[in-house]
Amino acid sequence: MRRLFWLAMGLGAGVTSAVLMNRWMRQQAQRMAPASLARQAGELGRDVVSLVGAAAQAFRQGASEREEELRDGHRR
Repeated sequence: MRRLFWLAMGLGAGVTSAVLMNRWMRQQAQRMAPASLARQAGELGRDVVSLVGAAAQAFRQGASEREEELRDGHRR
């Protein structure tokens, strides 16, 4: 009886592991599909463009503030 119990437990664990591994492998294959990679690259590109735009805007604002400070300094 004990052997039958442990045999059933081992088979159940093996089947469960196989099903979970199969699901994980499918998810990884889907994640690495060309369409998915292209979508991820597009999102990354938009993020980079957004960050560069924000940095350029901050630079222009800082430069105009500094230019204004310099002009005020020369007038005194």
